Amino acid sequence: MTRFRSDFRMSGQLRFAGALALAFFLSGCVTPPGDPANVFVTPEIEGAYIPLEATTFPFTRHFAAGMAIAPGVAVTNAHNSNLLDPKSVIARVTGYDLLFFRTQRAAITATAQPQMNEEVIAYGQSERDGLRMSHGMIRQFWPAAFGYESDAGPGFSGGPVVDAQTGALLGITYGYLDRDGHRLMLAYTIAFVAQEWAKVQASAAAR
Repeated sequence: MTRFRSDFRMSGQLRFAGALALAFFLSGCVTPPGDPANVFVTPEIEGAYIPLEATTFPFTRHFAAGMAIAPGVAVTNAHNSNLLDPKSVIARVTGYDLLFFRTQRAAITATAQPQMNEEVIAYGQSERDGLRMSHGMIRQFWPAAFGYESDAGPGFSGGPVVDAQTGALLGITYGYLDRDGHRLMLAYTIAFVAQEWAKVQASAAAR
């Protein structure tokens, strides 16, 4: 697996968590992580999920995901911008690996605050199987993010992390840490994502 160091700059709430500086892009992998998925945990997650794909020089296919968070508005990682139509981009979040873009999706999903040791499901994309899923458990927290042990990886960036039982949206995956033989996936909490979207809206209204 080729791992690319994330170029987002640590700032604000995440700066103190130096371990997060080791987060990497999740794109491109010979053996897709997770397992093939035929269905989502809830119809609401299915309606809000957005597969992302693009071919970049030199003819390399990249896969990731996005998630509708409001009618016509979706979120993904800023490092997935090359998978989007530039005209669809609404705003990037300075200092974080987040980007908001326009979508035709209008689905609204239930959200919840992630909890320690909560069982979760993450969704992502791959060339081999299309939709993939990975079960995991939340093991660590930072003010704006959480870490969950999982075999997710490339193709899951920008995708949703949901409660395994209720399907409530908990966060958006953006990177991972490999340490002591375990993979800790990293996700921004959905509360943080909503907070940043509210700032984008406020800024647009003030213009």
